[in-house]
Amino acid sequence: MTTTCTRPIPVGRVEFFDGTLKTNGEFESARVFDTTLRDGEQAPRTSFSYDEKRAIAAALDEMGTHVIEAGFPVNSEAEFEAVSDVAASTSATTCGLARVVEKDVEAAIDSGVEMVHVFASTSDVQIEDSMHATREEVVERSVSAVERVNEAGATAMFSPMDATRTDEEYLREVVEAVSEVGVDWINIPDTCGVATPTRFADLVSKVDSWTDARIDVHTHDDFGMAAANAVAGFEAGADQAQVSVNGIGERAGNAAYEEVVMTVESVYGVDTGIDTTGIVETSRTVEEYSDVPVPANKPITGDNAFAHESGIHAAGVIENSDTFEPGVMTPEMVGAEREFVLGKHTGANSVRKRLEDRGFEPTDREVREVTRRVKDYGAEKNRVTAADLERFAREVGVAEEEREVRA
Repeated sequence: MTTTCTRPIPVGRVEFFDGTLKTNGEFESARVFDTTLRDGEQAPRTSFSYDEKRAIAAALDEMGTHVIEAGFPVNSEAEFEAVSDVAASTSATTCGLARVVEKDVEAAIDSGVEMVHVFASTSDVQIEDSMHATREEVVERSVSAVERVNEAGATAMFSPMDATRTDEEYLREVVEAVSEVGVDWINIPDTCGVATPTRFADLVSKVDSWTDARIDVHTHDDFGMAAANAVAGFEAGADQAQVSVNGIGERAGNAAYEEVVMTVESVYGVDTGIDTTGIVETSRTVEEYSDVPVPANKPITGDNAFAHESGIHAAGVIENSDTFEPGVMTPEMVGAEREFVLGKHTGANSVRKRLEDRGFEPTDREVREVTRRVKDYGAEKNRVTAADLERFAREVGVAEEEREVRA
């Protein structure tokens, strides 16, 4: 018996081939909460200027991001002004972060954001050695903060920070306490990145059973599982995931915007409402402003994400891109371009295509000879450029198409 997806696949995607993986309708909707301007900016040695914050916020807003966490308003006058301006200039819900401290909460409310994200440590190590408080004080201060946000008419989100290292019974106590005073969202943070997808999904399910609030997740990438954990959160009933562009953030960073969005859109077939064609451009902008380089092998946005050099792979993709690409995600969907790279692994089909694209008319023998030169040059760790290819073609004597000359 086979299971098929009951939802229509949106235009621009193709279904998985019949095989070991098929979409099964694990969840039907997913919201995106972007924290590039807050947690993303907390990446070591990263600081966005006022204009850079506005530019990133505008890009996220244009793509249809549901929530933009614009910053930590109490941090400084400049931060307060930037958060206020993002709130006033975007259509997305704007969020401001606040500790469960009166001055933090008031600053966030005064900044004009629609959502205030209050947080308190709940793991014993953080309660004792970071907050220097007691469990009872954390509950009391958390409840007071949520009540104040509600009183101000803003949407209240509460985070039990370090939830994945918190005693389960105490976590339940805190969640139930803020739920009783009407918190709108419970965010479940994997603050130190120790969760695994199965364990995190189990935790999300438990928290969901303890509250009537909507569930949000915030995952860190210390063990490279942030995106997987975020998606596991959706499978377990979370309504929303917190992400950052290029995954920037504290230490190893956060779940990457591009990875979570495209996994949800392409692998699960769920329409997030995000205009994914702006992903690569936004990634490049954040890369420039953050000074955090995007690795070449970075999923979705890295230079190699849609690049092919191996002869077998390139030949297959030239024939049908679904052969050695996911099939459910194309470069056009994220604003990228497919690239056939020339080097020591290049095959004749790729060389022929590149020559023909540049106006040459090679014979089979000439293709073989140019391919040999490309491989030899690449094997010496040289980058084979289009100019190199044209030089090899002319050295071999490949004919070029006649071009019409106009007076």
